[in-house]
Amino acid sequence: MARIFITGSADGLGQLAARRLVALGHEVVLHGRNRDRAQQALRAVPGARTALEGDLASIQQTRELAAQANAAGPFHAVIHNAGVYRPGAASRETVDGLDDVFAVNALAPYLLTALIERPRRLIYLTSGLHQGGDSDLRDLQWRQRRFNGFQAYANSKLFDVVLAFAVARLWPHVLSNAVDPGWAPTKMGGASAPGDLEQGAATQVWLAVSEDPGAKVSGRYFYRKRAQRAHPAASDVSIQEAFLAACEELTGVRLPTEVAK
Repeated sequence: MARIFITGSADGLGQLAARRLVALGHEVVLHGRNRDRAQQALRAVPGARTALEGDLASIQQTRELAAQANAAGPFHAVIHNAGVYRPGAASRETVDGLDDVFAVNALAPYLLTALIERPRRLIYLTSGLHQGGDSDLRDLQWRQRRFNGFQAYANSKLFDVVLAFAVARLWPHVLSNAVDPGWAPTKMGGASAPGDLEQGAATQVWLAVSEDPGAKVSGRYFYRKRAQRAHPAASDVSIQEAFLAACEELTGVRLPTEVAK
């Protein structure tokens, strides 16, 4: 039996992955952005161990969530599933003065990765839209240009792959991968999304617990259990290092780079 933590598991793909893992006999720790959402997650996934709470748009609450996770761990796998998409023309600013798409989708996974005791496996949810992402780090908070919700989302999903590949390089004893779940009919994807919800959750479950040789790899970008070609920027060490440095500057937390024993 493995213990797995899944962020953003009150609904959608996170909830479905949690249900699958519980059905397979694993111990699952859920997450919601506040107490109501955490309780909603527990009600939706009978058999889950517990649900943690913390708003990933807040650096302080994300730090507190990491502390809760360490108290509930250690974990065999962490699935960084939570994400937001703002299709409108205006950015939403977090309590820390950051664009919330970047804060939730990219900065929070960085901070949780840095602060949660190292699991054996890390899975970062990205999107096929990351292929249109821009790796330029000079205006992460959209203060020097007009906000574009689609581009902000694509950029954040590219940074998720950058993070996954950077962790794979820096932590060779951890399996770190990115997953494109497809355009699934979730609250974020919309009811008309053409993707399959079940298939949307299958790859992250497989990467989290499977002993198949194909699942025991690192530094890959997957779609439906098959490795795909990621945006070239994700493998660029200089971009990886620049992204990690930007996140460290914003959070005051450095990603440990020593090799795990």
